[in-house]
Amino acid sequence: MSSFQSNKNILCLTEDLLVHVYEKLAAESDRKSFRLVCREFRRIDSLTRRHLRVLRIEFLPSLLQKHPRLQSLDLSACPCIDDGVVSLLLTRVGQGPNSLSLGNWTLGLKTLVLSRATGLRFSGLEMLARACPCLEIVDVSYCCGFGDREAAALSYAVRLKELKMDKCLQLSDVGLAKIAVGCLKLEKLSLKWCMEITDLGVDLLCKKCVDLTYLDVSYLKVTNRSLHSITSLLKLEVLGLTACPLIDDVGFQFIERGCPLLKVIDVSRCKGVSSSGLISVIRGHGNLLELNAGYCVTELSKTLLHWIKNLNDLERIRIDGARISESSFQVISTHCKSLVEVGLSKCVGVTNMGIMRLVSGCINLRILNLTCCPSITDAAISAIADSCRNLVCLKLESCNMITEKGLCLLGSFCLLLEELDLTDCCGVNDKGLEYLSRCSELSCLKLGLCTNISDTGLIYISSNCTKIHELDLYRCSGIGDDGLDALSRGCKKLMKLNLSYCNEVSDRGLGYIGCLEELADLELRGLVKITSVGLEAVAAGCKRLADLDLKHCEKLDDSGFRSLAYYSRNLRQINLSYCAISNTALCTVMGNLTRLQEAKLVQLSNVTVDGLECALRACCVRIKKVKLLASLRFFLSSEILKTLHARGCIIRWD
Repeated sequence: MSSFQSNKNILCLTEDLLVHVYEKLAAESDRKSFRLVCREFRRIDSLTRRHLRVLRIEFLPSLLQKHPRLQSLDLSACPCIDDGVVSLLLTRVGQGPNSLSLGNWTLGLKTLVLSRATGLRFSGLEMLARACPCLEIVDVSYCCGFGDREAAALSYAVRLKELKMDKCLQLSDVGLAKIAVGCLKLEKLSLKWCMEITDLGVDLLCKKCVDLTYLDVSYLKVTNRSLHSITSLLKLEVLGLTACPLIDDVGFQFIERGCPLLKVIDVSRCKGVSSSGLISVIRGHGNLLELNAGYCVTELSKTLLHWIKNLNDLERIRIDGARISESSFQVISTHCKSLVEVGLSKCVGVTNMGIMRLVSGCINLRILNLTCCPSITDAAISAIADSCRNLVCLKLESCNMITEKGLCLLGSFCLLLEELDLTDCCGVNDKGLEYLSRCSELSCLKLGLCTNISDTGLIYISSNCTKIHELDLYRCSGIGDDGLDALSRGCKKLMKLNLSYCNEVSDRGLGYIGCLEELADLELRGLVKITSVGLEAVAAGCKRLADLDLKHCEKLDDSGFRSLAYYSRNLRQINLSYCAISNTALCTVMGNLTRLQEAKLVQLSNVTVDGLECALRACCVRIKKVKLLASLRFFLSSEILKTLHARGCIIRWD
């Protein structure tokens, strides 16, 4: 059958059938291929697409015109969006008499992500809230300048069910009151790092938003009074209290008598909470599914253990940093058979025997964190591999006594492993990676500081672990260009790669990296052999690159940096510290990279104060965080410093 006839047959399919086919495509890459087939397929994509993440604000009007039935719009990659842009979009999208107006793209919108959109203020937010009658989910996290007026604007979204306001630093009890009164249907609210919120605001919230099922007040300076207010939330299932310094055991006595549906609680790093407080929570909530007490209690005492063993439905427990005995593992193993995750990072007393006892009963474990448990050896790995066949995540950082024998067992029995952290495990070698390559589902592999691996081991991994999207090879001195050649051919889905201080990597290796089209995060710190030739290959080939670290890459010159300015238009973060970049090249980079939000510019020996100021002016509209040499604060003009501050940019003086 000819290609023409085949295409003709496909186009005979009805619109309903084509939509059904399109909806079966889960991966964005597959959907992209679908819409590139022909105009009809592109039309189906436009009609069917419900979610859109915009990477460049200049394309927003045309994209909204093409996709009028959106339910979710993500503008987190467009920090430059402001009230004026919103006004324009709501007035008219497109040109001509048939252009879209307010009645089209906003009416069905349910989810709006504006994280880090610091250019937006209360006027634009109010316009959006009024224009989107179906709006249920809003994310304005990390909009550090957002405060009470912005909160008041959001309160017009009366159907709002989920709101994320993490690190909205200007938000106070007044703004929270506006939301509490206006958004009575609120079910999920995150207020992490909103440091101006006090007990008063939390109390009013709990009185008005009685349907809350999720509340996160982590890092806030709330007291036990807030916990007393929270107990009135009869539908609350998830409570986040990470690093709340002013709450203590008395507050948890309130929790014991309230929140009858509580399933998940996070009290990690709460210094005022002891075993007594945790016992109060457990005593009042025997149906807990998740308990995170990492770096909260110093010891897993017998009394606390007595109450934990009564949590028969417990699925996840994290007690990082605590002292734990071997007998404790046996108790958990016997009574908490529903566990799927155990966190023991930096716990004192974790031994082979303890882990053997744990996994003998907890055979459904999927996530196990043994970071910095130095007593663990291949014997413990043998028990894990034998009992936990469904394991998907295993963290073994700094477990130095693990060898190729342990990896052989993992590669033989834990075939569902997706994430494995072997950072600083000096017993890992090429033979071990050969065994490990049998875990074909691996998507994240961390091998930083594993100095006994070479290109040979990387070739084994690349040949079988084709689903890897994150690979950490920090200071793996035996890795060179040949390994990267295999990586570029075998791991096409790689999105994050750390090659810092892999000193054998040269321009040839960077040429291979340039073939990784999905790569978004690349660390090349301290690569002494690479030049601008290799950097240009990366910039030209990795069009999705968003984060790039070039610190101490001293052989790079202006031609390489100009390549970045020309090709890498999606860069959001860049580290140029200790690079030999000139005034002109720095201004070009900072001016052309229109999506750049964070830059580290320390010890640029070829850049003058005037050159640095020119570069900062070129990006001051969009830059959100910049790291500079501390002494420069006395030489840069007060005008540029005030401008950056007014735009919401955080300057970190090194």
